[in-house]
Amino acid sequence: MSDIKIKITDREGVLHEVDAPTDMNMNLMELVRSYELAPEGTIGVCGGMAMCASCQCYVKSDHELPEKSYEEDAMLAEAFYVEDNSRLGCQIHIVEDLEGLEVELAPAES
Repeated sequence: MSDIKIKITDREGVLHEVDAPTDMNMNLMELVRSYELAPEGTIGVCGGMAMCASCQCYVKSDHELPEKSYEEDAMLAEAFYVEDNSRLGCQIHIVEDLEGLEVELAPAES
């Protein structure tokens, strides 16, 4: 099992450095949920289908991420609090290349 470190700033502004497994096919939204870094029911509402923006985050580090899919781009076009570095956490899969990734959770929409 190969874990990497990821830094996640929650919606309260608290920084968490967490271990993220690269061998479980997890995405960033699932990682946030597993560490309970957002109240239940406020992140991953659609289950990771890129059909809501509850897992929107701001990528703070210079990691090379996969291009946004049409679905992710369309969802972000309708979301609140979108910035140039916004991504949907459900679309960022945990891989070894993301060692040291830094993200901040976007504010909840409600």
